[in-house]
Amino acid sequence: MAAVSPEYHMINQRTWPCKSDGGPRFTAFSFVTTNDNKPRLRHSLTNHNHQSNQKTQNSSDFSQLPDDVLLKIAATFTLPNLRAASQVCKSWCDGLKPLREAMLFLKCGKRFKRGRGGVKADINKALESFLEGAARGSTLAMVDAGLVYWEMGRKEEGIAFYRKAAVLGDPAGQCNLGICLLQASPPDNEEAIKWLYKAAIAGYVRAQYQLALCLHKRFGLSRNLHEAVRWYLKAAEGGYVRAMYNIAICYSVGEGLVQSHKLAKKWMKRAADRGHSKAQFEYGLNLFSEGNMTKAVVYLELATRAGETAADHVKYVIFQEMSTSCRDRAMLLADNWRPLPSSSR
Repeated sequence: MAAVSPEYHMINQRTWPCKSDGGPRFTAFSFVTTNDNKPRLRHSLTNHNHQSNQKTQNSSDFSQLPDDVLLKIAATFTLPNLRAASQVCKSWCDGLKPLREAMLFLKCGKRFKRGRGGVKADINKALESFLEGAARGSTLAMVDAGLVYWEMGRKEEGIAFYRKAAVLGDPAGQCNLGICLLQASPPDNEEAIKWLYKAAIAGYVRAQYQLALCLHKRFGLSRNLHEAVRWYLKAAEGGYVRAMYNIAICYSVGEGLVQSHKLAKKWMKRAADRGHSKAQFEYGLNLFSEGNMTKAVVYLELATRAGETAADHVKYVIFQEMSTSCRDRAMLLADNWRPLPSSSR
């Protein structure tokens, strides 16, 4: 009997939910106006034996959305949101089937890209799966296809897929498109900033950081330190480590905001605890200046292991002033250190 390939099993899984599933379903969500003129959310339940056809003149039956409109609305949905939307009514369940299929192709593509789930890493098969998902309208698959093309050196094709996702409102696609346009030859700074701004105001922290860099370094914009710091801070508060480091530097030197060594130390520590090597070096120096030798050695050792060679020289100087037991304890703390979670979006 011929072996069945892993991707066959992936693609032939049923998309959820299945039409034959029993039990009640929502036919639609609609709004009606009550006597106090306040809108109320109304829904009607239906099953296989009974279906309500009553509609009021004031209601808006969202179940009647054309499939192409529905797919555009849901193009950026992740799997949990897609599942929830598929339960709203039968027409949405049917209309969203291509996106549910796209989720299977997306999952399959990620397995091939990373070599997980019992399959060997194969970038070409990963790309094929992402393209199938993109063809069904998923912006998540478009972004992954664009990334693979970009990594292959096929940059124009990568940009084209980022643009498709960006137009449909995907923040990751907008951010990646903006970054690619900044790196293009020649760069298109004006359009890059436009897309970065769209993703930034949507709360995408990587775009917030990139937009701050543009405002800080004058990439296609007039230099605006106060605005740059505002976006650095948003990204830092959203968990983006590079933004934490940059906002610490801004507080340290008073660039774009009032100088504050206390806040600089706070953000430097947050970046260091999340694995930013330069922040670990800077924070280690700060601890050394305060006389906290053991903790200083821990952060300097972490920075050294991450490639900050200058940190090793400072650590060696501190070692000369420490007992053997204190040195051993510091190194044990470094060995057992684990970074705090951060956002890499």
